[in-house]
Amino acid sequence: MFYFDDRDLSWEAEDAVIARVQAAVADLGVQVEVRNQARVHLWYRERFGDDYPQLRSSRDGIDRYLVACTCVAIDVADGTLYAPYGLEELGQGVLRMNPLMPQREMFLRKAMNYQARWPWLRIAEG
Repeated sequence: MFYFDDRDLSWEAEDAVIARVQAAVADLGVQVEVRNQARVHLWYRERFGDDYPQLRSSRDGIDRYLVACTCVAIDVADGTLYAPYGLEELGQGVLRMNPLMPQREMFLRKAMNYQARWPWLRIAEG
């Protein structure tokens, strides 16, 4: 789950949101990863070794997911679907590198991780 809040970019502010979400879903027996998209540029280089632009919105972050068909979100405020690459490849199980994030090694690691869990997925070149 992600959100965008650029008013407070501290770890503490994000941790508070994470704690609230964990409390809200505690009875579901699921793990929910929560991230503030406004903070990604602060930790991305340390974790992945490359620069990442400071985002202006959640959509900026969605636009940069490594796998194009996973660039999909629903705005919980109004139910709006956002899918800049459409839904066709998602429905077909086609994993293609996002042209905005041409990081082949990272893409292949993620795509192979998905494929290990869901063998019917197909990794597409180009």
